[in-house]
Amino acid sequence: MGKIPAPGQPAEDKSWPLEHSPEAARTARRVTSETLHGWNVPEGTEQTTLLVASELVTNAVEHAQAPIVLHLSRQHADDQLWIGVTDGGPADQEGAWTTSCTPDEHGRGLILVESLTDDYGILTHATTPATTRWARLPAA
Repeated sequence: MGKIPAPGQPAEDKSWPLEHSPEAARTARRVTSETLHGWNVPEGTEQTTLLVASELVTNAVEHAQAPIVLHLSRQHADDQLWIGVTDGGPADQEGAWTTSCTPDEHGRGLILVESLTDDYGILTHATTPATTRWARLPAA
């Protein structure tokens, strides 16, 4: 895992608050798809980005507290997409889906994110318990 990339000059920079519920991943896929279409991102890149956004949001719903915010940015300088999900910090207990599964049925989301992206990391915030999990991948 690398350090969070410098923001540079984004072509676009968007954020959406999401409900802390299982439906958050669906909402994240919808708003991400709409945004990527507006940015004319190729279909293959779009599909990968949708999976990454969905996994990062699902991770926040299952393991963290509200609020959850999805961030998307397209960097001009290196034509990269940056996806970030900020949560309210670690949850006191695991989410309902995680606790209903055996260990071999879950736990691969962040491994998937790391394998599908150029860079992935975690940013902790000094003044709050919030955490941002982020990933970067080529926009084209």
